[in-house]
Amino acid sequence: MSPPHRSPATRDIPPYGRIEPWAHVNRVIARSGTSFLWGMRVLPAERRRAMYAIYAFCREVDDIADQPGEIVDKKRALAAWRREITRLYAGRSTWPTTRALLQPVRRFNLPQREFLAVIDGMEIDAAPTVRMQTLDDLLDYCRKVAGAVGMLSVHAFGVPASPGPDIARTLGNALQLTNILRDVKEDAGLQRLYVPLELLGRHGVVGDSLNAILVHPGFAGACGELAGRARGYYAEADSLITELGPRRIRPAVIMMAIYRELLDRLEERGWGGLHDPIRLTPARKMWLALRHGFF
Repeated sequence: MSPPHRSPATRDIPPYGRIEPWAHVNRVIARSGTSFLWGMRVLPAERRRAMYAIYAFCREVDDIADQPGEIVDKKRALAAWRREITRLYAGRSTWPTTRALLQPVRRFNLPQREFLAVIDGMEIDAAPTVRMQTLDDLLDYCRKVAGAVGMLSVHAFGVPASPGPDIARTLGNALQLTNILRDVKEDAGLQRLYVPLELLGRHGVVGDSLNAILVHPGFAGACGELAGRARGYYAEADSLITELGPRRIRPAVIMMAIYRELLDRLEERGWGGLHDPIRLTPARKMWLALRHGFF
């Protein structure tokens, strides 16, 4: 993590110095306020540490895309991460997060291509404006920013080759679509629209103004259709997890329970109430983690 006076978007070669890797990873996680932690606490220590290091990587590249800054600086910072991932797989990692990742990469055979796929997704988010033309474009984006994390996770969890990748793909789609539906208004403020334009067109929503799109009568129908797709992915992931055995992948079961309830509440609120954000309280997340994580 670069010092406060330097934006992540200008971080080409971070001035990390001799920062201890795990102290750094723990700081990144502690300041994140993420639902991710509820699922990871049930893992054995070695696998939990692997997931914490994976999350710290994801958080840091995501910060590059989300922070204010020039696109050229963001691209340079993401390119620096690509080079660091190459160094990681050559056994020469130099940054705190990749130094923390070195042992998990070797121990759990974490695929290099999935780290690079996450960076690909962040390059999409780093653009001045984001628009998804088709559903295929959206699912490709989901594969990069969520499916890739799922692929890394199933390796860290020790899930076998079948059905591990299918769980990663389907649950990644479900969680990311839920995120998109939760954050529609916030993303619009960043000039991002992930609801595909072809889907909006089927519901009669046209135009370039994001404010106009969000209040268009057809926008609720488009969101409802996207929520239905998320439900389908949750059901598919449910079936695959049942086939595997939920105990083998308890963190994913917890994450699915938290995000499924979030989708329930979004649908109860309706898509015309974007001014009313939906979040689950820490107490509710804890209850869901206890209910679905210990069996």
